Amino acid sequence: MAATRPYHHGNLREALLREGERALETGGAGGLSLRELARAVGVSHAAPRRHFSDKQALLDAMAEAGFVRLGDALSAAIAGAGARCDDRLAAVARAYVGFARRHAALLELMFAAKHEAGAPPELREAGERAFAAPLRVIAEGQAAAEVVAGDPERVAIVAFATMHGLVSLANAGMFDDVAVDGVIDDVVERLVLGLRPR
Repeated sequence: MAATRPYHHGNLREALLREGERALETGGAGGLSLRELARAVGVSHAAPRRHFSDKQALLDAMAEAGFVRLGDALSAAIAGAGARCDDRLAAVARAYVGFARRHAALLELMFAAKHEAGAPPELREAGERAFAAPLRVIAEGQAAAEVVAGDPERVAIVAFATMHGLVSLANAGMFDDVAVDGVIDDVVERLVLGLRPR
């Protein structure tokens, strides 16, 4: 009879999130199971249920954590870009594209989970917080007459759609690794120019 592994782990929730993301990147959400994650982090198969009631709860938590990380990356990019609106917008675009290319499967999960009918409010709020700093950049740029007038959220959606489209093409292998950096620079330059007032 096989011995049951005892529940003993320093930070099981974080370990499961990390291992879950690794499994997501290699095999997609369909192949993820709490039992396999428990085995991978070295705990009993029942231990993950102390933190996640089921697989969907784990996926929601992974998506929420992803939005927190994305928000941190966007905020750090803005903080490091200086005071010029153009530089801050360019920094946001590059940070988003960088995150999305490094974490393609996680990003897909993040947006899919956020728009599920039964998505937890914490997940939706994390998604909104992730884009709060870039939205402020646009609103501040509008106030300084450096960004085209209009509803800041609508302006932001256009910018986001441009960056997300670029990410989709890059992640689908439409550019080789050398070309993608140049394409990013071209798209960012044109995006920033397009957001200027006429």
